[in-house]
This record gives sequence, structure tokens and C-alpha cells, in this order.
Amino acid sequence: MQRLAKVTGWSLISFLLLIGTEDVWGQTDPRAKVLEAAKKEGRLIWYTSMAIDTSKPMLDAFLKEHPYIQANLVRLGAEQMTNRILNETRAGNWLFDVVVLSEMEVLIERKLLSPYHSPERKAYGKEFKDEHGFWTGVYNNNLVLSYNTNLVREKEAPKDYGDLLDPKWKGKILMDSTDYDWYGTLVNVWGHERAEDYMKQLARQSPIWRRGHGLIAQLLGAGEAPLGFAYNFRIERMKKDGAPVEWVDTFDPIMMTVTGIALSTRPNHPNAAKLFIDFVLSKKGQEMVRRMRRVPSRSDIEPLAPKMDQSKLKLRRVPKDVYLNMEKYAREFRKIFGL
Repeated sequence: MQRLAKVTGWSLISFLLLIGTEDVWGQTDPRAKVLEAAKKEGRLIWYTSMAIDTSKPMLDAFLKEHPYIQANLVRLGAEQMTNRILNETRAGNWLFDVVVLSEMEVLIERKLLSPYHSPERKAYGKEFKDEHGFWTGVYNNNLVLSYNTNLVREKEAPKDYGDLLDPKWKGKILMDSTDYDWYGTLVNVWGHERAEDYMKQLARQSPIWRRGHGLIAQLLGAGEAPLGFAYNFRIERMKKDGAPVEWVDTFDPIMMTVTGIALSTRPNHPNAAKLFIDFVLSKKGQEMVRRMRRVPSRSDIEPLAPKMDQSKLKLRRVPKDVYLNMEKYAREFRKIFGL
């Protein structure tokens, strides 16, 4: 009997080795099913607000692994992309399979996104993914106070919001004239009265208005002003290239916008879309984001610089309320600053 049991045991092991991706109940690995279905679909339509120098290399890397898929990349600014999706779906045209965007809450509210719990989501903290699975972060933009090191010494740089109200900074702070989400985030964190009062005091500091945080970073590096609000990944890029710039990591809160990836409610190529989402969220995909000198959302990716360790920053993601009521916050912001 012992010999029979031994033979039976080896037979079972041999059987398990032979079936490969199928378990003893004959069920196929779910990922293998997605892969086979994606091969049959053979197409992918990706809508994104990511810059083309970031999005195209990402797509090319994915297609190298899945050469049986043909892909269309549609790239627009965030506002234009949101409007395009709203207009197309309103007309009954569901063209996109996957979207990468920061304004996800608007699409969720219109029921244009479908939950997808990628197996890669476990490597993301709660601030970098939607709790219901509608989106998961690809990269983050952290809005920080930055300064020109030729004009401001480190010990003199403002350490928090109150320091910006010092009379010595009047007329010396570069700001984006469309930072409505920043204002809205402070309203949600501090309360409306405190945030509005602070902004009125800041308005008396006569900020220098420009459009675009990238432009502000460039002007800061050129010495056009000593202070300015820009994204920390861009300041780190400029530092590596030798520009005289630095950023402050002690502000509370630091507004964070998360650009996420999501699945359409009615994708024409759902399995190819899931494969692509998994790739972008994988460690390999997120390391690509880092090599492009952005801030990847995945928690097990080494930051661009020790100072950029997101667990040590007082980050606050733009709340859902702000995205759904952006026009209200924009009106208040423009009124406060006389824009």
C-alpha cells in the first residue's frame, strides 16, 4: 500500500507539471485568458493628457511586449481631453479604451469609467488610487514653493504659507493664474473662511502672474523673481542641469495632483486595455516614469531624490469636491486676486 501511495503521489505531481497554467479543476489562469482575448482584439485606443515625450515611449515599450496589438495614441491637454470624452460619449461615440488623466472625478460622476482592480494595485498607497477601483495613479505633480538660490539663501526661504505674507516678498512671488485646484484644496483642508482670508492677504503681496508651472520654473531659474510655485519634479530636473533653483519641503499641505489610468465603461478592446493598464502600473512601467524624471505613484519605486520621498511630505491630493466644483473655485480665486 505504501508503494502504491508513493506512485500515486508522483503521478499527481507529474500531472500538475504537465497542465502548466491550469489547476487541477481545469480552470485557466485569468491572466492567460486576458492575454488570449487581447490577441484576438488586436487593437487599443489610448486617450491621454501625458506629454508625448512620456506617453509615446511608454506605449512603444508595451507594444514591444505585445506586437500583435495595434494602438492609437490620442494626446490632448487635460481640459481638452475631458471635453472631448464628454462630447463623444454624449453623442454615443465610445472610442477610447483607456484614459490617463488627472480629472477622473468628472468622468466617474458621468459614469464613463469602469472599475478595474489590476493585480498591480497592491503596490499603491490609498492616496494614489481610487478606493472603488476606478483609477490608479501613474505619476504625481506636487506643487511646491521654489526659489532662486542666487537670490534667496536657504535659511531665508519661506518655510510655510504664513511666511509668504512677510512684506519683504511683496511683488516677488510668481504664481499661476489658473491655480484654482490649489485654492480649492486649501479650502477643503483649512475650511473656507481661513483659506479665503489667507488668499486675500496673499493678494496684497501683489503676486506676479504667469500661465503654466513649467514657465514659472524657467523664469525662476532665469532670476526673473526670487520665489514661485512650481512642481518639484521640474525643479529637480533643473537642479540636475545646473540651474540655481531649490524647493521647500516643509509646507503643510503640499497640493498633489495624481494623474491616473482608467478603463472605459464601454471599451471596444477591454482585454488589450487591461493588459496596458497592468503594464503602466507594473514596476517596469513605473521605473520608466521615473527615468523620464517624473514622480511615479507606485510606492516601491525609489524617488528621484531623497528629498522627494513622498512618505515624508505633507501631501494632500486634490479632493473630489474641487474637481466637481472647479468653476465655483475658479470664480472665487479670480475675484480674490482681481484676475
